[in-house]
Amino acid sequence: MKNQILIGLILVYAQFTFASVKVVSGEILVKFNESEGNHAHKLSLDYDLDLKDKFSLLSGEFAVYKTKNKASLKQYIELLSEDAAIDYVEPNFIYGFDNFLYEPVDPKFSLLWGLLNEGRNEPDSTGNRSGKRGVRGSDINVKNVWDKTKGSSDIIIAVIDTGVDYKHEDLKDNIWKNDLEINGIKGVDDDGNGFIDDYYGWDFANSDNDPMDDHGHGTHCSGTIAAAHNQIGVSGVMAEAKIMSLKFLKAQGGGSVEWAVKSIDYAIRNGADILSNSWGGGGHSQALEDILRVANSKGIIVTAAAGNSATNNDYKPQYPSNYNLPNIISVAATNAQDDLASFSCYGPKTVHVAAPGRNILSTNINNTYSVMSGTSMATPHVSGMIGLYLSFYGKQDPKFVRDELIATSVYKKNYGRQIMSQGLVDMDNFLNGVYPEKPEHPREENWQPFDIERFESLHPYKNKSDFFRRVTIPGAKFVRAVIREFDTEDKYDFIRIENSKGKEIQKIHGKGKNLKTEFVEGDTIKIRFTSDLSQTKWGFIIDQLEYISK
Repeated sequence: MKNQILIGLILVYAQFTFASVKVVSGEILVKFNESEGNHAHKLSLDYDLDLKDKFSLLSGEFAVYKTKNKASLKQYIELLSEDAAIDYVEPNFIYGFDNFLYEPVDPKFSLLWGLLNEGRNEPDSTGNRSGKRGVRGSDINVKNVWDKTKGSSDIIIAVIDTGVDYKHEDLKDNIWKNDLEINGIKGVDDDGNGFIDDYYGWDFANSDNDPMDDHGHGTHCSGTIAAAHNQIGVSGVMAEAKIMSLKFLKAQGGGSVEWAVKSIDYAIRNGADILSNSWGGGGHSQALEDILRVANSKGIIVTAAAGNSATNNDYKPQYPSNYNLPNIISVAATNAQDDLASFSCYGPKTVHVAAPGRNILSTNINNTYSVMSGTSMATPHVSGMIGLYLSFYGKQDPKFVRDELIATSVYKKNYGRQIMSQGLVDMDNFLNGVYPEKPEHPREENWQPFDIERFESLHPYKNKSDFFRRVTIPGAKFVRAVIREFDTEDKYDFIRIENSKGKEIQKIHGKGKNLKTEFVEGDTIKIRFTSDLSQTKWGFIIDQLEYISK
């Protein structure tokens, strides 16, 4: 069966951070390979499982089971994968976001540096000016665009999160409402969409019709997208839009893949144009990928936070941002100083764009305002930008929109190599089709191998190591190393890639094999290894470089 290929991908069990995986204890998610019929109940009898839920999505028929005996999830998955009625089976992953400390503040537009960076208007955690010097103009460059479009109430943006405070003074005029239900009969599914009295969306985490935010994260994201320009509080990227509230994350910040796919399915069925996803952390879920593929087939654009673990998504994928679908836009976070935020994930092959994400002031629950940081905060900037674009041009092919967003981004030397777009999103360029010049990036098919004398550490290496190898390949325009194998103390001991002048291009840590490093411009590369005074690991081996000729 085709799910045999998936088993190695989905059987990952580790304590949750944005970069690792957590699952609902004892629960598995099953997709049937044909009309469900009575398979869901039959499966519970055949394999001694409790049927917790069964549901139908645009991507197929599903069921969630609770295991009864002491067999591991891995054993259940391996056993069920052989059943002819099952397309695939996977853990019921938990997704969420990294929390950042914040306190309520007084709202001031002048503190929204992501929309208008004046060089000294970054807020601190209390919402006052921090006094920290930023870089003037390092923002999404939206102000001039508002002369052409401020958005449209026809654009529906589904915020799939902790819910939205749809009564907030700065959001209530831009909330999606299901008028057929509001004007219908209480207790009746007036619009026939399968949900009773879904006035403002749905709460899939608690299985009810009230997606009111009980955390603040979803409301904060919504304010960045579309806080009304109403002389109250803050201003969103869009002055007009319709925010659809879909709650799948509980107040503590976690939610299962079951709730996530149901939320996305609801958004698709109820007319969303954009899905804004400021969350991640679960493993590769085929169910989640499948429903996002359906969204692509419907022309729906998906923004997704790249993650906050400061790791390279090219090698340590985050989901949903890493799904290789043409409608997904993965978003990294920048700071007011025109750098990639220290916490932000990156990846020149998998992270598409970068947007403001550190110390962002926005709406919070109960008519308050607060400062938060994360790729969670960068993502709604991009959602709002796409909303403005669709408001002006009408519905567009998702891949075309993503390509335009990438091509019109402004090159940033400090982090250009770490992001596919090579820089910061720019609304004015995006709307007007302006394509800034960017440095040439080498094409993958042009790399040639170059063997070198083996360069390696001791196995294990010693504390306080600091040694290097410098190699010149005459006539080379670009050079990179291929690390055959490495295992170093994560975040403390580093293989460092430097150019001929000793400028650090990349530092590598953790564990891996056959990793191709970032490239160095010119004919000379310097590879340095450093370790601290704590634990040591196996080390590394490098015996090959790659180069591109001038």
